[in-house]
Amino acid sequence: MRKNTLKQLWQEEKPAFGAWLVLPDAFSAEVMARLGFDWVCIDMQHGLIDYQLALSMLQAISATPTVPIVRVPWNDPAIIMKVLDAGAYGVIIPLINNRADTEQAVAACRYPPAGIRSYGPMRATLYGGADYATAANDEICCIPMIETASALENLDDILSVPGVDAVYIGPMDLSLSLGIPPVLDGDAPGYVAARDRILAACRRHNVVAGINSTSQTATARASEGFRFVLVSTDIGNLAQGAARELAAVRAKFS
Repeated sequence: MRKNTLKQLWQEEKPAFGAWLVLPDAFSAEVMARLGFDWVCIDMQHGLIDYQLALSMLQAISATPTVPIVRVPWNDPAIIMKVLDAGAYGVIIPLINNRADTEQAVAACRYPPAGIRSYGPMRATLYGGADYATAANDEICCIPMIETASALENLDDILSVPGVDAVYIGPMDLSLSLGIPPVLDGDAPGYVAARDRILAACRRHNVVAGINSTSQTATARASEGFRFVLVSTDIGNLAQGAARELAAVRAKFS
């Protein structure tokens, strides 16, 4: 089976830097995946992307070395299994609050006897290789999101579930849950304390810590010990790049 290079980076204690895709377009996904990111995440939760478009985007990403990740809309075994069958090499599952939620997410990512994933890797075999079914449990990443006050209180229960490869902090929802104005990678004391608490818990349980960040803060997060780090987004680059160029042109005629 094709190796999951994220796991290789993590075993070497190196950070994996990635990009977020919310635009429903295979070509833009291919462009982003060719830029050299370690991973790109197709966002089916808040992005403008349904399953059919996610499939096309996975096909486009597969022409590059970048690892394809999907954030599913909910902790629903049906959609988790479906995006894995389509070739996702990792699944980010939102709004995980406790051990039971985590066990359900992990089970959907693993074939028996480790889980309940149903056999049918239609496209995954094309992408991963003929031995996909026998190696998938070792290569696929299950990544619950920590983004609520309840999850924060249940960290040890969540992180001690066998089969959790990484967790991913959702700064906006976590901040809202803690009564803090949401910022993508903010520095409000309450949020920073929660972030540090999650990182420390991940170290205790030997689970990779992941987080939303920006190109301005990604190196700081990686230096702190986060190993699954967001750098950029498709829509952010589109808007910021166009605005920057327009401002430069207008400045010459002001």
